[in-house]
Amino acid sequence: MNLPPSSRQPTRAAWSRDRLVHERAVALGFALEPSSISSYSSALQSYISFCRLHNFPVEPTPDTLSFFVVYMCSHIKPTSVKSYLSGICNQLEPFFPNVRSVRRHTLVTRTLLGCTKRRATPTSRRRPLSRDELSVIHTSLSTSPDHDDILFLTILSTTFHGLMRLGENVWPDQTSLQDYRKVILRSSVTTTPDSFAFLLPGHKADRLFEGNRILIHRATAGDAPLSAFTNYISSRDHLFALKPELWLRRNGSIPTRHWFLSRLLALLPNPTDIGGHSLRAGGATYYAITGVPSHIIRAMGRWKSDTFEIYIRQHPALLAALLFSSTAQDNPLV
Repeated sequence: MNLPPSSRQPTRAAWSRDRLVHERAVALGFALEPSSISSYSSALQSYISFCRLHNFPVEPTPDTLSFFVVYMCSHIKPTSVKSYLSGICNQLEPFFPNVRSVRRHTLVTRTLLGCTKRRATPTSRRRPLSRDELSVIHTSLSTSPDHDDILFLTILSTTFHGLMRLGENVWPDQTSLQDYRKVILRSSVTTTPDSFAFLLPGHKADRLFEGNRILIHRATAGDAPLSAFTNYISSRDHLFALKPELWLRRNGSIPTRHWFLSRLLALLPNPTDIGGHSLRAGGATYYAITGVPSHIIRAMGRWKSDTFEIYIRQHPALLAALLFSSTAQDNPLV
């Protein structure tokens, strides 16, 4: 093959085969999030245990996978078994290249469908945090001089009004899942008299760490998030002027999920069914009720599809009534 002179490439040193294998292994390791690797490994362990228990060969076949589906669906939800199959395919593909075609076999898919219908259960979700509950906590902590109280209140209001996932502002409790690349930095913060913003370096829908700017404006969120954030920045910079992380506890550590949720549940008068997703769901529901268009809510929450609507937990008829009432008050002609 003759290459034209314009296509000449710079001179590069050749790598040994060992280095190529090593670098490829490193790249493959970065393809999945640590949390996904952990889940996939657990799924593979379940499959291997099933094969050993029933004296089946580990090599996947339509019979083996369909039997695995039937067996596991009697112990856990079929939706979880579907996720298990994805993990099994990911982990076994290097050893059995046809595992994905086996997974798509009619016997496996129809078995899973039948188990899903047979053992269908109502979807159980954490309820959204209400704006009233947010106000109660703000009233309780807004005058506290304790740095950890100020930090908690700021993360709470920022997560709620920024439609953020809780995990974007706190670290996982499991040390092996803590990724410093996802830590928000103090240097990314900008403030104005009417708003504050910071760079979210990575999130669930941003697998390549391109980053998103989180902006919370007084006009859409009221005074509470801005005043809480300003108060926190003052306290944080006084204690940790030279540390790079934005969210820091009094002891200098990054707050964890357990630390935050234990405080949240202790402060709520009715903590039933409240969890990490309650903040994001509550913020989306609040903005929907106040009349913010759905495409704006979707953009604020960085959703790539209309799946964000599952976060709006109010009944559609109630939302329609509230939105119509709000429009009628603003425009008597409606």
